[in-house]
Amino acid sequence: MAWFNEIIHQPVRLRIMAALHALPEDAQLDFKALRDMLDVTDGNLATHLRKLEDAGYIAVKKTFVGRRPRTYIALTPKGRQAFVGHVQALRDILAAAGGEE
Repeated sequence: MAWFNEIIHQPVRLRIMAALHALPEDAQLDFKALRDMLDVTDGNLATHLRKLEDAGYIAVKKTFVGRRPRTYIALTPKGRQAFVGHVQALRDILAAAGGEE
């Protein structure tokens, strides 16, 4: 049985991980695009990204495009593995409850 991941389970972080997991392995997502996709504030998103970054699940890259700062977020291999494990744990819970096979 896979392990339930308390860091990923928080709803906004789960949505962040799902959005990043849907991208090709080496792809990254712009902070603003992710913020708009999740409909959260800059501060809220930044707080959740910090938690995921501290766990080693995402990589945050800050650059400049012209004179404007840009932040890109990518899933790390550790993050991809953690997300897959968390999803499997949720499936196991559902299967044990008779909700999914």
